[in-house]
Amino acid sequence: MIWREATREDVPAIVAMLADDVLGQGRESADAAPYLAAFDAMQAEGGNLLIVGEIDGSVVATYQLTMISGLSLKAARRAQVESVRVASDRRGEGLGAALMQDAEARARAGGCALIQLTSNRSRERAHDFYAELGYVASHVGFKKSLR
Repeated sequence: MIWREATREDVPAIVAMLADDVLGQGRESADAAPYLAAFDAMQAEGGNLLIVGEIDGSVVATYQLTMISGLSLKAARRAQVESVRVASDRRGEGLGAALMQDAEARARAGGCALIQLTSNRSRERAHDFYAELGYVASHVGFKKSLR
């Protein structure tokens, strides 16, 4: 597997992975325009990476890594992982663990002292996966729609 920063041409494959589950089916769209605009905005921001895993020329995994500077924890820089996906036909091959290893390596290289993520309450298998990798469910998360 080759891990690399995503290109604009990768956006359709990434969106397809985001939509390829029960939750994603209801919240993703077939309209490419907002996704391409969001990709362009991400490219313009510092410390906001969209990464893909590629095997034999096909995008089979993706995640977003955002580096956040802050004052808490003795001014620790942290990495936020979002939109972790492995193509449904490639699950069970260890790609998810490799994906998280890549994210952790990039976070360390970016000077981050910790890495964090949120996962939908209904994704119990994902919670078990993250726990196996050493992630601790140490906080309660809250979200509020601003739309």
